[in-house]
This record gives sequence, C-alpha cells and structure tokens, in this order.
Amino acid sequence: MTKALNLPNSITIVRLCLAVVFFALLSQYSQRDPEPWKLDWAAGLFIFAALTDSLDGYLARKLGQVTVLGRLLDPLVDKVLVCGAFILYCGPAFVGRDGVNVTGVQAWMVVLIVGRELLVTGLRGINESMGHSFPASVHGKIKMWVQSITIAVIPLLIAHNNTWASGDWANLLQTSCVWFAVIATVLSAVQYVIQSRFVLTETPSA
Repeated sequence: MTKALNLPNSITIVRLCLAVVFFALLSQYSQRDPEPWKLDWAAGLFIFAALTDSLDGYLARKLGQVTVLGRLLDPLVDKVLVCGAFILYCGPAFVGRDGVNVTGVQAWMVVLIVGRELLVTGLRGINESMGHSFPASVHGKIKMWVQSITIAVIPLLIAHNNTWASGDWANLLQTSCVWFAVIATVLSAVQYVIQSRFVLTETPSA
C-alpha cells in the first residue's frame, strides 16, 4: 500500500480533496443572494486541480511509478470533477430570481456528459477484458480541455457580470463554451464507439 501511495498518486488524491472543496463552494453559492468570492475561489481551485491532472501522469511515467491504483484513481477523479461541476451548474444554486439558470447549462447537456463518461468507461472495460488496448484519443483530450475551460470560465463570468464581464461578449463567450463542451463530448463519444466497433461486433467466447 505504501508503494501505491507514491508522489503521482498523492497528487491525484490532493486533486480529489480540491474537488470536494470546489463542490462545497459551488453548493454554498446562491444566485439569488450572490457572493462572488465563492465563485472566484471555486474557479481558482478548479484551475489548480486541472493543472495537477497533467502533472501526476507525467511524474508517474517519468519516475516509473505507474500503479494500478493510479490508473484507477486518475480517470475516476477527472470524471468526478467534471461531471460534478456540470451537475452543480445545472442545479438550483445558479437559478436567479427570474427563474433562469445563469450558467446556460441544461439538464439534457449534463445527461450527455455523464452518459458519455459511463459509455467510455464501459468500452474501456470491454476492450481491456478482451486484450485490446484502449488509449486516450486526441478527441478525448480535446474534450477534456474544452470542458475544463468551460468549467473555469462560467463561475468567473458570473462572479463579475456587473464589472468587467458585463458586456454581450461575456454572454457570447459563456454560451459558446457550453456548446463547444457539449459538441466535443458527443464527438469524442462517437470516436470511441468507432474505435471499438470491431470489439463490439465480436462474439464472446463461451
């Protein structure tokens, strides 16, 4: 167990702890009685957590410390962080007095995002159980970057919509980020299904 808790895995665990604080800040926010500092801190924590995602993987390969625990935790924490953020953005905390959700994130978008993660996790399990590699694709990496940018941009724009983010450009930027995240999510899911098409049509051995 001590060997599994190496530096890369410790960084992943720290990212999970940051995710908990990030979720707590978003959960305590209310658009009807806004406290912008909570969104500023939430955005800062998410950006820091996202940066550690690349660091732990790099260190694991560089130091030769790739472990089963790390292969399990790293993608799990990423999925928890991303899916949790979009779920909270769709929730009542961001509904204003006019009944409109200011994030622009809709329930069906969250269903697509979470469904994509479940689909890819299932495809990875099927591929690896049949002895096929299932590496992260370029589409998957682009999806992660687009989602991460969106998650960071939304609270910053909402927190400062009465100051520097008060123009139409801010609304356009926020809407564009949300839709780009949805499109990137769908495209990456389609790409992974195509990548697994031969495995999905195989007949399992008795």
